[in-house]
Amino acid sequence: MQEGLAGNTRTADHSLLRSLRWVDRPVGEILFVCVGFRGDEELADRLRAVTGDAVFPLLRPIPVDMEMLVMLLEGDPAESAGRLDLSTGECRPAFTEELEPGPPGEETDDPERWLYVPALGSRAGYRDMELFIDGLGDAALADRLRIALGGRGTFRRFKDALARDERSWRRYHRFCDERQRGRARAWLAEEGYCPRGPVPRL
Repeated sequence: MQEGLAGNTRTADHSLLRSLRWVDRPVGEILFVCVGFRGDEELADRLRAVTGDAVFPLLRPIPVDMEMLVMLLEGDPAESAGRLDLSTGECRPAFTEELEPGPPGEETDDPERWLYVPALGSRAGYRDMELFIDGLGDAALADRLRIALGGRGTFRRFKDALARDERSWRRYHRFCDERQRGRARAWLAEEGYCPRGPVPRL
């Protein structure tokens, strides 16, 4: 139950909020299980507010394409970065601005509409691989993956080694998705925003 709650919280917060009505456990216990990754505190605050245990932080709700936001944040600093349209939630990679400029007269530096999104690189993704290995129960697979972490081409070798085990491959992608979305939530909170979405009644 604990592992399922933690996973559902990070990847589908609205679904978890709906499911809380069926869980006969104190909210504090659920939050203790959920909080651990970067971005979990922001989601825990949302849960506390919905259940009446705390006041929701003063963050501005905005529409946002979380998948695209993750792509920008996790990109190569030399090639990526971009900006977030605070009115529509659209994420625009910097390279598309060069190929497809916006409409004439569009103010690309308007802070009321646009939020710069930095590319933070692969360090966090590397840490994800290390943490995933630490949580594996298969010692032989863990050893193969640790070997894959050395030298150049780490991400490709790691995925090639992991692809031989379909179950662990799926688990790794769920794990990375949780971590990446958590980092995106945390980054938005640091900028004073949170993803906008309907808050279901409990």
